[in-house]
Amino acid sequence: MMILSNTPKLDLHGFDRDYAKMLIEEFISDNYKMKNYQVLIVHGNGTGTLRKTTQETLRQNKYVEEYKIDNFNSGCTIVRIKTKIWQYKHTMLE
Repeated sequence: MMILSNTPKLDLHGFDRDYAKMLIEEFISDNYKMKNYQVLIVHGNGTGTLRKTTQETLRQNKYVEEYKIDNFNSGCTIVRIKTKIWQYKHTMLE
């Protein structure tokens, strides 16, 4: 996955686990609707609590295709969001 400068980002610094989980769910859902299929979540390194919360939340999210820790910044997670199935059908008809 390649990160571009215009990739949507969510910064979780300063939030607790519960609020971070809610923000992640909304962020992924909003980007799915806006057809942004790659996003970045900044959780920082610290104690690892927000990183663990981020990974647990992404693992359970139906819109997430895959996610991984950024190779160049371990305080960030790169997320690939599933594309909508109707787009495949529409493309095949053209």
